[in-house]
Amino acid sequence: MIISIDQSTSATKALLFDDNCKLLKQVGVPHKQHYPQPGWVEHDAEEIWQNTITAMKEALCALPEGEGMGGSLSVAITNQRETVVVWNRETGKPVCNAVVWQCMRGQQICDDLKAKGYGDMVKEKSGLLIDPYFAGSGAKWILDNVDGARALAEEGKLCFGTIDSWLVYKLTGGKVHATDYTNASRTMLFNVHTLDWDDELLDMLTVPRSMMPEALPCDAVYGEVCEEVLAQLGCKATIVKIAGILGDSHGALSGQMCFAEGFGKATYGTGSSVMVNIGENCAPAPDGLVTSVGFSALGKTFYAFEGNIHCTGATLNWLRDQLQLINGPQEVEAMATSVPDNGGVYFVPAFSGLGAPWWNADAKACISGMTFASTKAHVVRAALESIAYQVTDLIKTMTEKAGINLKEVRVDGGPTKNKFLMQMQSDLLQVPVVRSEVEDASAFGALVMNRFALGVWKTFDEAQKAWTALEATTPVHTPEDMAPAYAGWQKAVQSLL
Repeated sequence: MIISIDQSTSATKALLFDDNCKLLKQVGVPHKQHYPQPGWVEHDAEEIWQNTITAMKEALCALPEGEGMGGSLSVAITNQRETVVVWNRETGKPVCNAVVWQCMRGQQICDDLKAKGYGDMVKEKSGLLIDPYFAGSGAKWILDNVDGARALAEEGKLCFGTIDSWLVYKLTGGKVHATDYTNASRTMLFNVHTLDWDDELLDMLTVPRSMMPEALPCDAVYGEVCEEVLAQLGCKATIVKIAGILGDSHGALSGQMCFAEGFGKATYGTGSSVMVNIGENCAPAPDGLVTSVGFSALGKTFYAFEGNIHCTGATLNWLRDQLQLINGPQEVEAMATSVPDNGGVYFVPAFSGLGAPWWNADAKACISGMTFASTKAHVVRAALESIAYQVTDLIKTMTEKAGINLKEVRVDGGPTKNKFLMQMQSDLLQVPVVRSEVEDASAFGALVMNRFALGVWKTFDEAQKAWTALEATTPVHTPEDMAPAYAGWQKAVQSLL
């Protein structure tokens, strides 16, 4: 039995799988979003920990009597990535709320680093852009602004971690302070070439090395759940190993079995994460994108180009909640296909600025090209099309500029059930777009790493057998057919830059 913990931005889920990778039970517990001032976003790390226990305990109720005994249970973790927790290693208590990846409090820190000319060095070593999205600026902000934090850090009394590190620390009763290469590669403090914390990057952000967790491959055994936590869970197993950890986007890459160069995944959620496996050579990403550790398993480390889109599914929520043009996502496809085309209407959902590959934080959302003939169906269709266009922008930047031959895109998330969206995505990219039966790809990716870690699967091919394609959408229109509409989209985006 495996419990895969999926700790996301909005909730903590525990998914209980049997040894044949069949999902037995899923439990989700939401946590509160804290907005102490405009542009700031925080989570209570203690609340997340308690929710993790609650979700795990309820999931374990699905075990038949006698199961989970004698060490047959293990734990895997996937998590929201760049969110920063800093805690006291003596008390085990956070020094403040976690700084969430959406938080902009590190903007001035990042602006100062850019002004000092650190951009090229950061990209060469970490694969990342200098941006408050990544964890390093949040760590520096905490040390510089929380009373007593800097002094405690210099004395070696504080721990830095992303959410996975925090959960491992708590699950092991404070015995293990560790992370995996994928989460580490999203901090702006980790050298993706040496696979270790980098002293120059740490010095740049004035983060003491003593705070850093041990960085390990995704398929490592990280430790064992302590007796106190097992008692809280009501679990009678005496040995429960924590095996397999990776960030949520990397979990989806692995959960979709994108183990070979040229395979990519797109997760369609509130925003979207797009990642393409570029193989075992760490190449510099094209402008506007980043290079991360895709996953590290079976003695190999694979790298990935990645870009993140701020608003995809959130755009449809905005149509429902703010404009009240739809009652729910289930109406979108029918309304979009009720008109033959978008009527020249384009919707650029830059509600939080433009993410990759544009990275323009000052851009504002716009709907352009409307005439007296435009209807709400045209606006809804334009909003839906914007999802496919944004994913296309990212993948084309990744593949065409870097000379990567895209073979297939594997997709997950609620919007992937929209057949119009998936067909348009395939037509724009000119490759198969494949939806698998794995609905929780990130959690399944953590399970994959768990099976590698415990030696259940010894090759990527063995893992592949656990994955089944549910639906494959192939192109029906040619690049020439799609060119005019895509050019209209690019013109609309350029008007905001």
